[in-house]
Amino acid sequence: MYFTRRGLMLALSSPSGAGKTTLAKILLMSDKNLVSSVSVTTREPRKGEMDGKDYYFITPAQYEEMAYEQLLLEHAIVHENYYGTPRQYVEDSLSNGKDVIFDIDWQGVQQLRANVPQDLVSIFIMPPDAKELRRRLEGRATDSTNVVEKRLAKAASEVSHWGEYDYVLINDNPEKCSDDIRSILTAERLKRRRQTGITEFVRNFNKNIIPVKPQ
Repeated sequence: MYFTRRGLMLALSSPSGAGKTTLAKILLMSDKNLVSSVSVTTREPRKGEMDGKDYYFITPAQYEEMAYEQLLLEHAIVHENYYGTPRQYVEDSLSNGKDVIFDIDWQGVQQLRANVPQDLVSIFIMPPDAKELRRRLEGRATDSTNVVEKRLAKAASEVSHWGEYDYVLINDNPEKCSDDIRSILTAERLKRRRQTGITEFVRNFNKNIIPVKPQ
C-alpha cells in the first residue's frame, strides 16, 4: 500500500555523447510511472526524429512567443539552437503523481531549481573519460567533424557544473547506470515532503482506533 504523492522532476544532464538520452529511454521503458518531457526546439530534426515524440520542432518566432507568454518552464540556448520545456504538461503530470524525466543541460537545471526547487532531482552523467566521449560522438555518424569538435570543446565547460547537481554518476555501463538512477528514484519518491497522502492516512488511522475498555 502506498500514500498518494506528488510527482518529481528527474533532470539528467551530461556533455553531448555521454549517454543521457540512452539512459532516459531505458528508464522510460522500465518504469510505467515515469513520463518524458518533450522539449520544443528551433533546430532541424535529425534523421529518424519525429515531431511530438523526440521534440516539438518550432520556428524561432514560435519560440519567442512561447517564452514571452511564459509557457515554458525553462529555456536555453544549446549549440546555437533554442530549447525549452512546455509548462502545462509538466505541472499536470506532477499533480497526478507522475514523475517527469528531463534531458536538459545545466542552464535548464538552474532555471528549474529557481522555479520549482521542491520538485527537482538532478543528476549529472559523466562519460568514463574524454577519449571515450570522442569515440561516442564520432560513432554517431550524424554530426560533421566540425560539430563534433565544437561539442568536445564545450564538454569541459559543461562538466564544470557538476557541483550544482544532487547526484553525479559515471556512465561506463548504461544498464548499471540506469540501475543507480532507479535507486535514486526510489529514495526520492519516498521522501516525506512528496507523500501528500500521509496527513489523510494518519487522520483516518487515528479516527479508527478503538480504545480498549479497562477490565
